[in-house]
Amino acid sequence: MAIEFNASDRATLGVEWELQLVDVNTRHLRQEAQQVLGELPDLSQAPAHPPLRHELMQCTVEVVTGICETVEEVRGDLAGSISRLGAAIEPRSLALMCSGTHPLDDWRDQTLSPVQRYGELIDQMQWLARRILTFGVHVHVGVRSAEKAIPIVNALAGYLPHFLALTASSPFWSGHDTGLASARAIVFGALPTAGPPPRLDDWASFEDYMETLLRAGTISSIKEVWWDVRPHPDFGTIEIRMFDGIPTLREVGMATALSQSLVQLFDQQLDRGYSLPSPAAWVVNDNKWRATRYGLDARVITDERGGTVPLRDDLYELVRELKPIADRLGCAEDLDVVSEVLHNGASYERQRAVIDQGGTINDVVDALTGEFRAGGFGPDRGSTTPYGNAAGESGAADRDTGAHNAGREQSSRKRGPSHAGA
Repeated sequence: MAIEFNASDRATLGVEWELQLVDVNTRHLRQEAQQVLGELPDLSQAPAHPPLRHELMQCTVEVVTGICETVEEVRGDLAGSISRLGAAIEPRSLALMCSGTHPLDDWRDQTLSPVQRYGELIDQMQWLARRILTFGVHVHVGVRSAEKAIPIVNALAGYLPHFLALTASSPFWSGHDTGLASARAIVFGALPTAGPPPRLDDWASFEDYMETLLRAGTISSIKEVWWDVRPHPDFGTIEIRMFDGIPTLREVGMATALSQSLVQLFDQQLDRGYSLPSPAAWVVNDNKWRATRYGLDARVITDERGGTVPLRDDLYELVRELKPIADRLGCAEDLDVVSEVLHNGASYERQRAVIDQGGTINDVVDALTGEFRAGGFGPDRGSTTPYGNAAGESGAADRDTGAHNAGREQSSRKRGPSHAGA
């Protein structure tokens, strides 16, 4: 089975951000996506790749960028759409927010979106799909050939705990503390074709595997493969789907910069003839669980002998090694937000801090809507405001694609040759 990969010219970007519609008075989710999208037909009903879209539940609006060259452009594109969306929901006493799960609401109280493919998903998966009251961010990064796609996917699998711990934002499920950093990783990961990507040899192996799944009836389309990192042949990208729902535009920029810098690094290493790291499946799976449970406090496995390092230390080292590439890509300031998260806490830590300081679950929701409105977190909360005119900072991207046609040097744990600055 031949699968054409519509290669990108460079490490272009596309981002999908799933947002919650929250009642400002009750703090519960409101099932009004259809009405809200109906008020913005120019953004939601474009014949190809609209920037605002339905998701599985009526409490969700997905915001999608066009093809972007830089992280700054991604932030501007998202901010422009969110500004329009915010103006439309304000008269309805709604607020926007993003976290991997809603801290308070129950999946049984939600209404499904009137989209045929979601109805088919529910019919096939039943309870597994009905309970997906989860929210995430997907980052697409352009890759220049199919031959590079699978080695880069294999290498990125080693960074699932980094992606997840930095953005983990779902400690609560139906009003209860789960004890996890990311309940979303468990809920969505239960789908039979979700989870870490299998370690494949090359593009031909990917084609053979997809053909086998189709022949077996496991999937009806390769789009039903929801790996945490996957190649997207139509867009010519690698799609990183491991990120939990990200509460602020500033942190979305961070996740995008981290993704683009890694893909760019691995692309360059392949050009130089290096082999990329390809961690064993048990290491990938165990490390994902460690980040799911412990977040930034996890110790991650660094080799097949069972050596470990603190994830926080590994992230500091990762930022240091990626900085020369991020400088060249123009996203060094966005990548530096990793250090801010390590200092101020990831979202799951910030949410629990509200409770530890005597607050309630309603206060957690208020904190999340406040962060989203401010566009940042921590004492200063940044200066990027989704509801403001941030779109003017860089201009909106062309919207002629959907998420798009849209890349760390390894240290002592087999991260490959140290040429990040070359």
